[in-house]
Amino acid sequence: MAAKIAVLMGGRSLEREVSLKSGHRVCEALAAKGYDFISFDVDEQLVDNLMVAAPDVVYIALHGKYGEDGTVQGLLELLGLPYTGPGVYANIASFDKVLAKEIFVRHDIPTPPWLTLSADSFKEMGAAGALDKAVDLLGLPIVVKPAGQGSALGIKIVHKREDLPKALIGALSYDTKVVLEKHIKGTELAVSILGNDPPRALPIVEIVTTREFFDFESMYRMGATEYFVPARLEPQTAAAVQQISVDVHTSLGCRDVSRVDIILSEGVPYVLELNTSPGMTETSLLPMAAAEADIQFVDLVDQLVLMALARKK
Repeated sequence: MAAKIAVLMGGRSLEREVSLKSGHRVCEALAAKGYDFISFDVDEQLVDNLMVAAPDVVYIALHGKYGEDGTVQGLLELLGLPYTGPGVYANIASFDKVLAKEIFVRHDIPTPPWLTLSADSFKEMGAAGALDKAVDLLGLPIVVKPAGQGSALGIKIVHKREDLPKALIGALSYDTKVVLEKHIKGTELAVSILGNDPPRALPIVEIVTTREFFDFESMYRMGATEYFVPARLEPQTAAAVQQISVDVHTSLGCRDVSRVDIILSEGVPYVLELNTSPGMTETSLLPMAAAEADIQFVDLVDQLVLMALARKK
């Protein structure tokens, strides 16, 4: 008898539409592999729905807030349901870009210099008066991003000192904490990690976009970006990038799968962030890397399900 899989998708995050695309594609793969599955567009009925469905495994196809910040993972732990992807700690640590960077530093993982400010520091402590100091410390341009958000939402690159306040206001509309990061020019890379004991780095994806950076439109609009798989790197450099990515994966306590975003500049792989629920759409980077490693999409989904099934009590 085939295992029963509940696929969680949609929800109320800003990445809802991408999540729905990922979820529907996952469902097609599960059907092709002969699984018994049911899908849920996540809402306040989720707990009741899961208790009625009684799945063997929950496949998390959610992206962004609630799907990658430990919220749904904690709930599934409470319900005693095994689920795909990293656990609670890894999701909390990776979704908070400030916390993740602190962990990188403690593991000697290169990441661009940064500062962080919260909405409360502006409201209660007059942080606006210190913005010139941020420019002096980091230099221009500065990348301003919400501390907790995905798919490059809310990110701005500030080239002029006077544009920093507006960029901060924009980022704070997505989260209560922001990261101000030194802008590093270089080659944009994505490294997907798959499996355990040991985790394996898949072929590196090199991202070339005509936009200022790999933003939401670049990620999800067909034809907006050119990809090279494997990346056009010397073997020694590629091996170093893959090893750093595995180090990131393990430093954040991940299991099963993740995707690490990197800027390679003058031979240094600067880690930007790690994603615990990589996209599974037609233009997503994890399936692209898996295909280069001769892992078809249906088999990729199957591997993720089997790793979660192995945790069933």
